[in-house]
Amino acid sequence: MTTRSQTLFASGQLQQRADQAHALLNRCTLCPRKCTVNRLKGEHGLCKTGEKALVASYGPHFGEEQPLVGSKGSGTIFFAGCSLLCCFCQNFDISHTTDGSQAVDDQALAAIMIELQNRGCHNINLVTPSHVVPQILAALVHASANGLQIPIVYNCSGYDSVETLALLDGVIDIYMPDFKFWEIATSNRWAKAPDYPQRARESLRSMHQQVGDLQINDQGLATSGLLVRHLLMPGKEQETEEILAFIANQISRNTYVNIMDQYHPCGDTTHFPELQHTITTKHYHQALAAAHALGLHRLDQRDLSDLLRNLIFQQK
Repeated sequence: MTTRSQTLFASGQLQQRADQAHALLNRCTLCPRKCTVNRLKGEHGLCKTGEKALVASYGPHFGEEQPLVGSKGSGTIFFAGCSLLCCFCQNFDISHTTDGSQAVDDQALAAIMIELQNRGCHNINLVTPSHVVPQILAALVHASANGLQIPIVYNCSGYDSVETLALLDGVIDIYMPDFKFWEIATSNRWAKAPDYPQRARESLRSMHQQVGDLQINDQGLATSGLLVRHLLMPGKEQETEEILAFIANQISRNTYVNIMDQYHPCGDTTHFPELQHTITTKHYHQALAAAHALGLHRLDQRDLSDLLRNLIFQQK
């Protein structure tokens, strides 16, 4: 198949996008934080990343949604640093610090992409990419020149700038944002980002406008489109319903949604007593019921199977 980035590369537009994005590093406004530091001179903002991307790890990943994993895995590249920095982050050791990560230039990042493709991965899964869009675009120029032809997945927190997303229009095949918080007070308390709800709504609209609903081929693999994740949080059932209603009514009832129940206390939640809980089966079941009531019918099947197993186990 011909990916979106290949088409832009052939036209020369991919290089133009990479140049535009690189210029933004001079006074960085890539994400909603708008730190305005000069990353080209080694200055660091909240993401702790300078001119080069920092890679924490990479390899085939089998813990993602089935349309991404297939039989050979999703070719996942974990970037260190983050622009959101939730206090409960399950990747706290690489998102809140950059210790142990490897700075890579454009060609090295491209080589990782090609290696993952050669290992049989079904896609390139860019995890926490919002603060390294220029580096990703530059790498894709080299990777496309060297035969990269599998879909590109933008696996993000949902805390993105629509101006930066515009640079990715025609580049990203699959957008996979999380929609974490609906209330300003919640996002401010747990991520110090009171504008998260508004930015996430804007971002999901932009992403869906670019790629549409998730398309899955006859092999069960995602080829393009939007896949939204929502991590259930303790005591935030109402926010979940608001988020699901937004997806159903303002994005699309055909949106592929993964409602995730794996939250557990980690990261830096010591001073947040409300985060010292896990998600109950009842909470998860209520979220699924709310999604169905809203007309959302493409829910990640692996999670539905897990729910069935949990219910059977509890009945024994």
